[in-house]
Amino acid sequence: MFEIRTRRVEINGREHDFYYLPHPGAVAIAAVQDGAIALIRQLRPSIEQRIWEVPAGTLEPGEDPAVCAARELAEETGYRAKKLSHLLSFYVAPGYSTEYLHLFLAQELTPGEQSLDESESIDEVAWIPLDEARQMIRDGRIVDAKSIIAIQCVHQWNIA
Repeated sequence: MFEIRTRRVEINGREHDFYYLPHPGAVAIAAVQDGAIALIRQLRPSIEQRIWEVPAGTLEPGEDPAVCAARELAEETGYRAKKLSHLLSFYVAPGYSTEYLHLFLAQELTPGEQSLDESESIDEVAWIPLDEARQMIRDGRIVDAKSIIAIQCVHQWNIA
């Protein structure tokens, strides 16, 4: 799916090769209810760990980020949101990737069945009180950047 590309750039009068990963973009979802945020625990083969994260997924070519967010929330947690709002968008790692991530807030949630992709390994969906999620960041149980940003935004903007 990903291939490393090279871009030649002139900086201070000299040309340099920069390597980067093109990425179609992604979404992450801060699903909140009753002062808690939905977190999933899933295997990340690249780091050989199961980590806590907010639900997220990669955009299909030309896909509306809000449509992707609704789909990924349902697939990964089983929950459907009656209210889905865009919070912010940001580059995940602009030093080596073009990935631009759209963070959404999901509210007024109803439960349903998960429908995981064949390559996903999510072993737990949990509703974590926001204060506990922030403690999980501080003590290293949440190490995923998009999830840290999502949790901090929900806290800072008094959303939960």
